[in-house]
Amino acid sequence: MLRDLGRRPYEPVWRAMQAFTDARGDATVDELWLVEHEPVFTLGQAGKPEHVLMPGDIPVVQVDRGGQVTYHGPGQIVLYPLLDLKRLKLGVKEYVCRIEQAMIDTLGDWNIIATRRDGAPGVYVGDAKIGALGIRVRRGCTFHGLAFNVAMDLEPFARINPCGYAGLAVTSMLDLGGPSGLDAVKPVLIEHVARQFALTVRPAPPPALLPAF
Repeated sequence: MLRDLGRRPYEPVWRAMQAFTDARGDATVDELWLVEHEPVFTLGQAGKPEHVLMPGDIPVVQVDRGGQVTYHGPGQIVLYPLLDLKRLKLGVKEYVCRIEQAMIDTLGDWNIIATRRDGAPGVYVGDAKIGALGIRVRRGCTFHGLAFNVAMDLEPFARINPCGYAGLAVTSMLDLGGPSGLDAVKPVLIEHVARQFALTVRPAPPPALLPAF
């Protein structure tokens, strides 16, 4: 089931993900939540505050995912796969690999060659990061997910050490000759994610767990 939440502030979506995961049972259908967030820095469970260099007017939220600090903002696709790994018979390492592969395959559709890096989850084009991962697994079920830079202002990444790496270069699809908006990329990314996990994708409205606009 696919829910496109549109553009939303970070925290209500995070709380809704937690609530969905806590309430789900063995028969709960897996969901994919697509969202474009208002500007925010998020700091993972092991995140070190010193990696947030000068946030300025952008809020910093400490969250319950893995990883260090990252930035979410307009022009970036954020995808939250809410999957039951037990039912899919997948381990966490394989789950991460498949999420990365979906981003690599999406970039490939625009002839952008991307790779993984050992010990540094995410997707890279040359030396620059284009897709970040931060996940949480609770009772075998995933939440949080991926952030995919499509056509965004990359300046806020200079205010942090992205993913805990000082000086890590960050890029976007637009900067690499790709599309200038999210609408072209969303269905392609969803198609590749669905293929990786053998999901049948049916559009659905935003969850009742989320406050109305």
